Amino acid sequence: MSSSTVTIPLRRFGETARRDAWWIAPLGVLLALSAFIVYSTWAAFQNAHYAHGPYLSPFYSPELFGSSPHAVFGPKPAAWPAWLPFSPALLILPFPGLFRVTCYYYRGAYYKAFWADPPSCTVGEPRSTYWGERSFPLILQNAHRYFLYVALGFLLILLHDVWKALWFTNPATGITSFGLGVGTLVLAANVTLLGGYTLGCHSLRHLVGGGIDEISKHPVQHTSYRCVGCLNRRHMAWAWCSLVSVGFTDLYVRLCSMGIWTDWRIL
Repeated sequence: MSSSTVTIPLRRFGETARRDAWWIAPLGVLLALSAFIVYSTWAAFQNAHYAHGPYLSPFYSPELFGSSPHAVFGPKPAAWPAWLPFSPALLILPFPGLFRVTCYYYRGAYYKAFWADPPSCTVGEPRSTYWGERSFPLILQNAHRYFLYVALGFLLILLHDVWKALWFTNPATGITSFGLGVGTLVLAANVTLLGGYTLGCHSLRHLVGGGIDEISKHPVQHTSYRCVGCLNRRHMAWAWCSLVSVGFTDLYVRLCSMGIWTDWRIL
């Protein structure tokens, strides 16, 4: 049998035979993620206007220490160093943030958008070697499955925040009663979208059924696997919608707290 060696020439950075506007998608990801990173970082350091009545911004939930009535352990500890910036968001925001950063979808998205690795399919990239995720620091991406467990816990906390957002205290009488505001719906929509994103995680699909050879013989795991798989098929859409919703929810609570927006009571 005869054989031959075929040499595939390396493309220069940005070189491609594609005629479509391939650069639009990575550019859009670059702008959208950059905007979210800038806003969320700014919001996390504000340490103000993150609560309004029964509403608590998801950037600050759970509020372990803080000045709002939602604080679990009361105000900032007296032992907190004066030189170290304090914000309740800085204590918890890194955990859901790391869940997104290590997400399988987001990896592919920001590798293309921020690192041009590669910029798009069949488009030349700015390096000639394959970096992969087998060495430090990218090997840490494999911790995604562990951040999943933390993200599931945060979902329960945010669900509890929606429950609290159904109870309003009359400032004149001090009586708390059931109610429904636009903010309640905003918080509920946010946790729904976050649930669709988190419960459609690739790692969760493996967790509920990946270790079974004949999953059809295990009805509970099979049903769970199909449900996660159903959400996973739209994982990109859930990822973006939940990213927008968590940012908008913080903005809504913030503007209501500042008196710029009015939270309309439905009930």
